[in-house]
Amino acid sequence: MTDVSDPLSRGARPHTTHAHVVDHLGLRILSGEAQPGAVLPVEADLAQQLGVSRGALREAVRVLVAKGLLEVRPRTGTRVRAREDWNFLDRDVLRWQQQTDQNRLLRNLTELRHAVEPEAARLAATRAGDDELTELREAYGAMRSAVDDADVDRFNAADLAFHRALLRASGNDLFGSLEQAIEVSLRESFIALSATPGASKAVLPLHRAVLDAVVARDPDLAVVAAHRVVYGGRGSAPVLPAPSPEAPTMPGDGISGGGA
Repeated sequence: MTDVSDPLSRGARPHTTHAHVVDHLGLRILSGEAQPGAVLPVEADLAQQLGVSRGALREAVRVLVAKGLLEVRPRTGTRVRAREDWNFLDRDVLRWQQQTDQNRLLRNLTELRHAVEPEAARLAATRAGDDELTELREAYGAMRSAVDDADVDRFNAADLAFHRALLRASGNDLFGSLEQAIEVSLRESFIALSATPGASKAVLPLHRAVLDAVVARDPDLAVVAAHRVVYGGRGSAPVLPAPSPEAPTMPGDGISGGGA
């Protein structure tokens, strides 16, 4: 049986908050140290081994049950659930994936973005109302301003706001639940971009192309533009067609329509 009872830390004291227990057990499960099907020690033993109160342990187990990582059954105890039952989009589960298998997480998130963001852009081009379009314009404007000021942190925050606005503009409520996962993916890409001089300025027109396509109510162009954003403009991305004649421009950035 997999051992999941290592102390949270050397000299762990009783009454450690349940959040620390959640973190400890969650990492054990995501790292594979506690395999699916593994049974946790009985409550009294595990609480003593972890140096926490039984109440804190009980609350931590409830949290992990809600995340799909554990199940509690009469007579058989608490065991790790099958991997397909885990809520991989949960904020904590995403964080534990980052800490235990970052490469796999980033691959999965990139594939998720490839599937979701172009469709969100297509829907936004047909559904976005004035408020959603304003939110997209403001996020893009903040990105452009940050590039002008060479402020990487502000650019990253505005970039996140742009992608959140695009998901919301799709009008699909379920896409909103993906914001946290996409944010993790974007934050990892920010690390790579920050090491590349001029990277923020280079991706700005890709986002502008998405904005122009959505404002112009051109769903086909919006799909291609969003693919370019996800791929980062790499050669494997689809070729961006010429912008629709009615695609609006924003003064001050020298970019017309959807050109990248």
